[in-house]
Amino acid sequence: MRKRKGAGRPTISDVAAKAGVSTITVSRALRDPSKVSDHLRRKINNAVRKLNYVPHSHASALASTRSNIIGVIVPSLTNNVFADTLRAIYDELYQGAFQVQLGNSRYVAADEERLVRTFLSQGPSAMIVAGTDQTDATRELLLNAQCPVVQIMEVGDDPIDMMVGFSHFEGGKAAGMHLLKKGYKRIGFLGARMDPRSHRRLEGFVEAMRLGGRYEPDLVMTTTASSSVSLGSELIGQLRKRDPDLDAIFCNNDDLALGALFGCQKAGISVPDELGIVGFNDLEMMAASHPSLTSIRTDRYAIGKRAVEMIKAELEGNPPEEKVVDLGFELQERESTLRTR
Repeated sequence: MRKRKGAGRPTISDVAAKAGVSTITVSRALRDPSKVSDHLRRKINNAVRKLNYVPHSHASALASTRSNIIGVIVPSLTNNVFADTLRAIYDELYQGAFQVQLGNSRYVAADEERLVRTFLSQGPSAMIVAGTDQTDATRELLLNAQCPVVQIMEVGDDPIDMMVGFSHFEGGKAAGMHLLKKGYKRIGFLGARMDPRSHRRLEGFVEAMRLGGRYEPDLVMTTTASSSVSLGSELIGQLRKRDPDLDAIFCNNDDLALGALFGCQKAGISVPDELGIVGFNDLEMMAASHPSLTSIRTDRYAIGKRAVEMIKAELEGNPPEEKVVDLGFELQERESTLRTR
């Protein structure tokens, strides 16, 4: 685990030295870029990027105090998975001393880096960021941040500071092992968007298939398109055309699983007898569908709650003993994998 370097963050003098200009020129360029030439602006911007310098928007005040802001950056504001976690964060901070500043990175690494720079420039009390796959520049910024940082929705061996979530690899593996135990033979995978967490679910699924001697690369179908129910219906049709003997599918989220169910119903395919379906996250619709859908249940609300608890403990001078908290997952078996023959 790398030691965080909050006290050693680069200064405006470092930027000036790197760019070969005065600190006054750097300050002027950062406050109002129109007041310096294009040539100088490019030199200064290059120095800022290379040093990972974060200019404080209220430097004099921040020299002795933090703002009451907790910055939260997630890749989607419409995905119900993140909605549950955000609800927990807001509930834990309701009527307290802290306010949430929310950023949406839209699954774009450059946008996440830009948001981290902006949030850190305002001297937040803490930062919460989704996932563990920050760019080197973003990671360096957060390692240098003079505040607690919690990575959420995932666990790993190298936290920036603190981390709370679960293993997507193990979740994917559990889904695959479940389908093997139910006696399915031709087991496929449907994935959309394929962000790093989805890739880890796929890797876990592939591990299960290999252990069971059932791995078939042609039964893995992925796309970078945004996930939706309609896409799940479309993908299951395409995969069954590729392999009519397909008899089970693990979908990397519940939208695709519900779409796969609808696609099967439209085509007259019996679920679970002719095709078993497993989703991921266990959103409300999984229990409400007919037949109900098996899914990997993750406690997104508990993740948000624990992240805030860890931050509060750190700020109160009682840092958590556990820097990485794995809240695990649960396979919720329902009708979509309860074969009757």
